[in-house]
Amino acid sequence: MATMMAIIKESRTKGLSIVEKEVPETLKDHEVLIEVLSASLCGTDVHIYQWDPWAANRLNPPLTVGHEFSGRVVKVGSKVDRVKVDDIVSSETHIVCGQCEFCRTGRGHICQNTQIIGVDRDGCFAEFIRMPESNLIIDKSGVDPKFLSVLEPLGNAVHTMLHFDISCKTVAVVGCGPIGLMGINVAKAVGAKKIIAIEVNPYRMNLARELGADIVINPKDTDVIEAVLKETNGLGVDVVAEFSGNKKAIEQSFKYIKKGGSMSLLGIASEKIEIDISNDIVFKGITIYGVTGRKMYENWDQVSALLESKKIRLDKIVTHVISMRDFEEAFRIMASGNSGKVVLIP
Repeated sequence: MATMMAIIKESRTKGLSIVEKEVPETLKDHEVLIEVLSASLCGTDVHIYQWDPWAANRLNPPLTVGHEFSGRVVKVGSKVDRVKVDDIVSSETHIVCGQCEFCRTGRGHICQNTQIIGVDRDGCFAEFIRMPESNLIIDKSGVDPKFLSVLEPLGNAVHTMLHFDISCKTVAVVGCGPIGLMGINVAKAVGAKKIIAIEVNPYRMNLARELGADIVINPKDTDVIEAVLKETNGLGVDVVAEFSGNKKAIEQSFKYIKKGGSMSLLGIASEKIEIDISNDIVFKGITIYGVTGRKMYENWDQVSALLESKKIRLDKIVTHVISMRDFEEAFRIMASGNSGKVVLIP
C-alpha cells in the first residue's frame, strides 16, 4: 500500500496535523489521480484551521484540507478521454451533481448538491488527490506550475470583474486581499479606463499599484466617498467590485457608484449591511450581482485566455512559496496580511 503526506483536520479543535495516508489510487471510470505540484492557502483554510463556527457547522473530521492546487496527471480511469498522463492541470474545486435544476440550466456554480474539495471531501494539501476528469483544466500557457494553484481564486476574480463590462470603464476594487489584487490585474488586462483600489494594508496598497491600480485610497486617512467622486468628476464609478466583506466599505460603495452603475459582490460580510434601497438602488437604477464560485466553465475559459495573453502577473500575486510541511509558517504569514497568495509545495 503506497502512502503519502497529507495535512488534515484531525478533530473538532483548532489546528491541523500532518499524517501519512493511503494514496487514493482506486479510481472510478471518470476519475483521475493527480500528483500535487503546488497548493495555495485561502481564507476558507484559515476558518478551518481556527475551527470557527462556520467550520464547526460544515466539516466532519477527519478530512484532508485544501482546495486550490495544480498537479500532474499520473493515472486515469477506464473511461477518461479528455486528459492524459503527464498533463499539467489545475482544477475547479466545486464538484457538482449535473442533475439538479441549476446544473441542467447551465448554472452549475450554484448547484444545490455541490461538494467542495477540502471542505466536504478530501482536499489537496497532500502529495496526491483524486478528482473527476470533468473538473480539470489542462494548462496550455506554460506557466510555472507553482503559480497554477491560484487559478481557482483567479476564477473568482474573473467572475467578479467580468460579469459586467469594465472595458473603458471606471472601476472601484474594494479590498485588496489576494483575490482583490487579482481583480485589479484582470481590470488592467481588459482595458479598464481607471482603476481605483480601496485598501487599508500598506503592503497590499503597494501591490495594488504594482498590478495596475491608478488610484489607491486608504479609508483610514481619506474620505473614500469624497475621494472617489473627485476622481470621477462627481459622477461615481461605473462598476464596483467588492472583495472586502467590510460593512462600512460596502455601505460607502452605494454612495459613490454612478447612476446606472453595476456592483459585483464577492466579499462575505459578517455584519448586517444597511442600505438606503430607495435612494441608492432604485432611484440610481443600479444593478447588483452576487458572485459565488466560478461559472463552469465560462470563467475558466476566460482565465485560460488571460494566462495565454501573458497579461496576468502571477509572479506578483504569489508572494510566498513554502514547503507544505511548514504549513504553520504559511498560515502565520497569511494571517499577518502582509502577503499576496501563499503557495505550498509538497
